[in-house]
Amino acid sequence: MASTSGAVGAELLQPGCDALLPPSSLTDEDLAAYPGLANLLMSLTKHMDSSGLSTNLAQQLEEARKELHLSRTNWLKWEALHRVLQEALKDLGSGHAAQEKKFLEVLEQQLLVGELRRILDSGLSEQSVQPSLLGLVPSDLLELLPPKKELEEMQKRLPVELEKRLKHKCLAILSYFSPESDGAGEIPRATMMGTLAESLAAEKQRLQEAHARYQELVGLLEQQKAAYPQVLLRCLALLKRFAREHRLDAQSELDSLNTQYLEIKCSAMFLKIRFEELSILLETYIPEKVDVHRVMRDSLQAEICQEEQDVAASRKILSSYETLGPEFEELVKEYARLQAIIENRRWVLTEFSKD
Repeated sequence: MASTSGAVGAELLQPGCDALLPPSSLTDEDLAAYPGLANLLMSLTKHMDSSGLSTNLAQQLEEARKELHLSRTNWLKWEALHRVLQEALKDLGSGHAAQEKKFLEVLEQQLLVGELRRILDSGLSEQSVQPSLLGLVPSDLLELLPPKKELEEMQKRLPVELEKRLKHKCLAILSYFSPESDGAGEIPRATMMGTLAESLAAEKQRLQEAHARYQELVGLLEQQKAAYPQVLLRCLALLKRFAREHRLDAQSELDSLNTQYLEIKCSAMFLKIRFEELSILLETYIPEKVDVHRVMRDSLQAEICQEEQDVAASRKILSSYETLGPEFEELVKEYARLQAIIENRRWVLTEFSKD
């Protein structure tokens, strides 16, 4: 059963089988998740078409389309004739000859009467108790018809006039469809007009096929748009799985390499700083300055040594004095007092000697 369902599912996913069912984003995963879905869809193809309609309804719709096409063709034929006549009536006041002007006036009168008769007939066909427009009946319009002789002359001339105007329009269409026909002669243009309908039908068929192909491509594009996010999600899941599986193995090695790199970079930075320091010192202290500083340093060191010796001798003397006791302090004070008196008297003698 599973193998049969798989074969049916594979048949459904073939490129030519997508026209059996309405457009959908069916994938292999959907058929695998729901084994009976393929058989159900294949059974539905016997009862519905690619648009989703049942076969009976699709047949009725096709017949209605054909009837509509025939009705539309018939209406377009008479509508084209009516427009040609209306265009002819626009030339009524263009200064034609008397016979031409009379023909157009009779034609206009006949068309107006026909239009009024159509309006009255449509009003009478409706099941209503309301009277017709102005209480008129179709027989009242007979009085508005042109004289019988003028009407017969107009009807006799009308086909020729229609043929002339339709030929002019056919030539205009031919010039638009085949611009190269403008330079051709009368006979080649008549031959081209004879095949103009077939050429237009072929062009229409080509355009319809191109439109059908466009619709088919739009359907395929919609399917691709529906499948694209699913493919992206699957790719993203695979990338996450690969990242989880392989990142932890390589992380320790990567950390070790990063540590070594940082250590080497730090050592290089220290060496660069030392190099800059030495460069600054070399630029600041030239050899002459270094010699002078060396002499100054030796002199200062000699003075420091001498001062240290003097301090040591003074401390030795002070320590020997400290052994004499308090009497020595009194002698020092007395010596200081006598020294002050001596200095004072020396100053007085100096002042007297000045006088």
